[in-house]
Amino acid sequence: INNVEKIKKLKEEDYQKIFGIHKMLKLLNEAYRIGHLRGRHPRKLSVLNRLVIMLSYYHNYRTMENIAFEYGVAKSTICECVKWAENIRIKSEEFSLPKNRELVRDTEIEVVLVMRD
Repeated sequence: INNVEKIKKLKEEDYQKIFGIHKMLKLLNEAYRIGHLRGRHPRKLSVLNRLVIMLSYYHNYRTMENIAFEYGVAKSTICECVKWAENIRIKSEEFSLPKNRELVRDTEIEVVLVMRD
């Protein structure tokens, strides 16, 4: 799988249709670079592959076993990729989702009672 070439050819609209979110690659590359300044060992999968794994796990509802088989790695590696990318997404204000309280607060519920004789 050569995800680099596939994703570089995509237009922004097509990328959003396929994965359901804006490009996060720049954010993840920066986090990866900072992490490796502290002397961490290189990962088995590239940053781009880790992003594609997270997106396919959440957007396509694929199992970690299925993704692990496709990439030729262990399920634990896939779990680590998903958690790593998700934690960076959560910490980023640009990609963070609204909290549950905000969603509930903004929701208005209208109840209509119909009485019959």
